[in-house]
Amino acid sequence: MSVSVFDMQTMCHLWSTPEMRDVFCENTRLQKWLDFERALAETQAELGLIPAEAATEIAAACDISKIDLVATAEETRRIKHTLVPLLRQVQKQLSPTASENLHYGATTQDVVDTGLILQLKDAHAIVTRDLAVIGRELVRLAGEHRDTVMVGRTHGVQALPITFGHKCAIWLDELSRHAERLSQAESRLFVVMLVGAVGSQASYGARVAEIESGVAKRLGLAATDISWAPSRDRIAEYTTLLAMIAATLSKIGNELFNMQRNEFAEVEEGFTEGKLGSSTMPHKRNPTAAENVAMLSRSVRYSASMMLEAMVQEHERDGIAWKSEWKAVPETLLVSGAILFQAGALLKGLRIDKDAMKRNVEMMQGYLLSEKVMLELGNKVGKNTAHEWLYEASMSGIEKGLSFAEALRAHEHISDTFSDDSVSELTRPEAYLGAIGDSIDRVLAREKDAAWLAA
Repeated sequence: MSVSVFDMQTMCHLWSTPEMRDVFCENTRLQKWLDFERALAETQAELGLIPAEAATEIAAACDISKIDLVATAEETRRIKHTLVPLLRQVQKQLSPTASENLHYGATTQDVVDTGLILQLKDAHAIVTRDLAVIGRELVRLAGEHRDTVMVGRTHGVQALPITFGHKCAIWLDELSRHAERLSQAESRLFVVMLVGAVGSQASYGARVAEIESGVAKRLGLAATDISWAPSRDRIAEYTTLLAMIAATLSKIGNELFNMQRNEFAEVEEGFTEGKLGSSTMPHKRNPTAAENVAMLSRSVRYSASMMLEAMVQEHERDGIAWKSEWKAVPETLLVSGAILFQAGALLKGLRIDKDAMKRNVEMMQGYLLSEKVMLELGNKVGKNTAHEWLYEASMSGIEKGLSFAEALRAHEHISDTFSDDSVSELTRPEAYLGAIGDSIDRVLAREKDAAWLAA
């Protein structure tokens, strides 16, 4: 029976992706635990600590397809232990000698935490790949619309002209920093847990450093200098970083949602045949992709905040804090996978309406250029005087329904200062874009061959 948005057939596509569900499904989770047990046994055999034949048996038995999950679940409920029922399923396949050497020296958190890190490593590959898709789309949009003039808005209302390419380049610049953070986090996150009950590694014996190094190498992870069982900053850092990425994508989704309002109509997301906007209003083409991207971020942020709570641990192991990760981390990655995939699809299918952007720029009949005129006029008569004259001209012009150029020409002092041709030039939006083009070019030049975009 499906009870979660992640496994409901009618809902799961909105909240996750098949790839990410595979990474965090029960079979994968338990297989990662078995991968640890296999790597441990093979390393101990290589060092002569357990018989080689035992390690061979253990390695062959550590296969989730050979495990009775129903029996494992029943035993878990009966004995109230996370790992032992799975180990007993493995032991059923082993000779007495091999059975005695399974899980030798390890504690449950060694297995579970290393398994989680292995899942995160698989998920990380998906995250970086899909972030690159978004980045490449923003490179394309920033380049294509470098000079597509539109309204820049502050406090929700029209302010000054910008270009759509500038908006996209700012998003790209922000995501590039997230990509850098993801890369920097890899060496801290992808490490093995092999510390024993209280982090002393006493149960592994005198050759523990060799065991840890061997297990880590077999699993494609790094060894650590000291136990991180009560130090959950590694995972908290990663989930918080995902929350930051989700917040950036939510901002983009929300922006594109607002830009699709009928009153703006500056962009439109891809619309496929059969897509239904409303059950009662057949005409509607709702911005569902943009709103879903904007919505999903909230879930990621709240799941990540649970990981910050999990950082507050008691003593050398704290089940109260630790076990909360089992919910927070998979949900963070599942929803992050969805928001990344959906944001990429949104940007790929986005249609830019240059005419609507131009229409909105012209909506204020040139008053959008008041700052430019004030600065130019201020050079001639002083800034305070220029501000006073322009205030008078603007208020009078708006009251009389005049365009900004007409209002300037109607003002006694301004008309004496600027010719008609100068007024026309001063009120051209495309002539007041400052260094926008140069800044877009800098970002695109920097990102042209960026490694994160090739993922």
